[in-house]
Amino acid sequence: MRDDFDGSVAVAQPTEPHAVGLATRLNWLRAGVLGANDGIVSVAGIVVGVAAATSNSTAIMTAGVAGLAAGAVSMALGEYVSVSTQRDSERALLETERRELAEQPEAELAELAAIYRAKGLSPATAQAVAEELTARDAFTAHAEAELGIDPDELTNPLHAALSSALSFTLGALLPLLAILTPQAIRVPLTMAAVLAALALTGAVGARLGQAPVARATVRVLAGGALAMITTYTIGHLVGVAI
Repeated sequence: MRDDFDGSVAVAQPTEPHAVGLATRLNWLRAGVLGANDGIVSVAGIVVGVAAATSNSTAIMTAGVAGLAAGAVSMALGEYVSVSTQRDSERALLETERRELAEQPEAELAELAAIYRAKGLSPATAQAVAEELTARDAFTAHAEAELGIDPDELTNPLHAALSSALSFTLGALLPLLAILTPQAIRVPLTMAAVLAALALTGAVGARLGQAPVARATVRVLAGGALAMITTYTIGHLVGVAI
């Protein structure tokens, strides 16, 4: 951002990332990390629980693969429905804004100027900014200032679904591969690998969300450990009972 001020609003340098686009990419990356975390915990819980009940590798892998498939499909469907609903709402808001601009342009101009006055600009500067942005692209200016929506960057539900399914699958592969090790070490090794991966995803997610890394990591580790201990205990009890 330029430090010099000549009476106009400072503008970003061409090499600076667009704030909205950067935030969107960070949100996608954070969602991917969380999806991988879900895959790790969900499938780890399944394979550890089944391994506590039986030493049959085929049964363990069958349960794990079934959990991976079910989880990936569930994540994809949930994300598709969620993002589709969000996109429908955004489109409705944008259509309303488009109609208001066509029916009452002067009122919309005054509203845009008021938004910039509320941000701290003087009345004269706010009016000049509103008029210049309206002359350039009134619809985009109002959509971003009033609604916080970039009309050119609406989220694609299909992309969101595929991304969610892929991140879940990648996370789920870790416990699936770890559980293939020899019977004597498969459960402790899987638990250790899962906890290490959870520590990594917890730290990365915290960094992306600008949250305290230690607290987020401990929270994720505690949740993952509790899930595996719970499913292992249940699997062991069921295995003994049967």
